[in-house]
Amino acid sequence: MLHRILTTVSLILIMTQTLNAADLATKKSLTLAVAKQIAAAAEAEARANKWNVVITVLDDGANILYLQRMDDTQIGSVDVAIAKATSAVKFRRPTKVFEDALAGGRQAILKLPGAIPVEGGLPLEAGGVVIGAIGVSGVTSQQDGQIAAAGVKALPK
Repeated sequence: MLHRILTTVSLILIMTQTLNAADLATKKSLTLAVAKQIAAAAEAEARANKWNVVITVLDDGANILYLQRMDDTQIGSVDVAIAKATSAVKFRRPTKVFEDALAGGRQAILKLPGAIPVEGGLPLEAGGVVIGAIGVSGVTSQQDGQIAAAGVKALPK
């Protein structure tokens, strides 16, 4: 019995010694400063077109890093912008994909929990990995998408 215990303890020690920092995953993540940079680029696009919108930037866990509501934007757009960004980060695709599928007759899209079939939510990627998302709401879905795309362009490479 003592031999088994010593063998087990020895194996545990060997296994823990071989694990090190190189075994941990490394990933890029959004910072507040980058989220503000993305939102500022999106806001510049909105202002250039005289559009008032809500812009939100989420991290890869769908947590809000930054949210702004431009003056005179309807308050309902706050929830919509968050929902668009959440859909984009959780499904790792633009919300326009769902809008197009619905327009093409795929009603099943409406049964996907959290899938928002309205353009304006885009994933943010670094090295081919989704690290967050931007969601925009306040004007037409196509205009929301245009504003979100301007924000994506501001993401550092």
